[in-house]
Amino acid sequence: MLKNKAIIIMFMLFSFQVAVSQSVEISGKVQSNANVENIHVINKTAQVFTITDKNGAFKINVSLYDSLMFSSIQHKLKEIVISKNEIISKIIIVNLDEQVNKLDEVVVGKVLTGNLLTDIANMEGKPPVNFFDLGIPGYTGKIATQSERRLSQAGDFKPKMLIGMVLGGASLDPIINGISGRTKMLKRRVEIETKETLMLIIKSRLSRDFFASNPLDEELRMDFFYFCADDEHFIKYCKNKTDFKILIFLRHKYKQYLNNLESGKD
Repeated sequence: MLKNKAIIIMFMLFSFQVAVSQSVEISGKVQSNANVENIHVINKTAQVFTITDKNGAFKINVSLYDSLMFSSIQHKLKEIVISKNEIISKIIIVNLDEQVNKLDEVVVGKVLTGNLLTDIANMEGKPPVNFFDLGIPGYTGKIATQSERRLSQAGDFKPKMLIGMVLGGASLDPIINGISGRTKMLKRRVEIETKETLMLIIKSRLSRDFFASNPLDEELRMDFFYFCADDEHFIKYCKNKTDFKILIFLRHKYKQYLNNLESGKD
């Protein structure tokens, strides 16, 4: 009888050990006074990641003692280690502290006393002219880069322009620039600038979280982002996309980059 009990206990312990050693999907929820949507949840051990939804909920695969890192601009960085309780319950609740950036108090310009006549007398400078106040139409959209302005000035040749040229009502500039290759060169320059700008934005916003689960030497990181920007699908997969989709693209390029490094060593 005692022997049977011992066997049962050993079997239960063995089953428990197998269970906690395997990867399981857990459901989590982030709680905070700040916005809990789009918080990066990174399994640094397994090198997988996800993001929270608008309610702070997420799902991710973990194993016992995996390290999970929670990161966002609005919160302090937090890292936890998966325990047996999370493996068994498959549920985890994480409280994040809001990131508060306090600046030293500074005094800019004149100190107001509360006396209207005195304060007006102490004021200096003139308010900037607002073209709307003057009734002048103004442009408030995206300011074009120098290359974009040059491309606009060069014009883009269309076959229908030939009819206008024959009739004497069309500019020859688009045709000349098209034949000489200047328009093509300017388009390429605008494309390169667009890619580089997007690449720098992604690097600034996501590099810390990405390299937390995808380690790479500091001196290689800039080269890696240029490697990503050189991909012909970089704009398609990264422009106006969610952080989650961009991280998936970066992860794909990361594997290619490491393979290239290994090939270069051979």
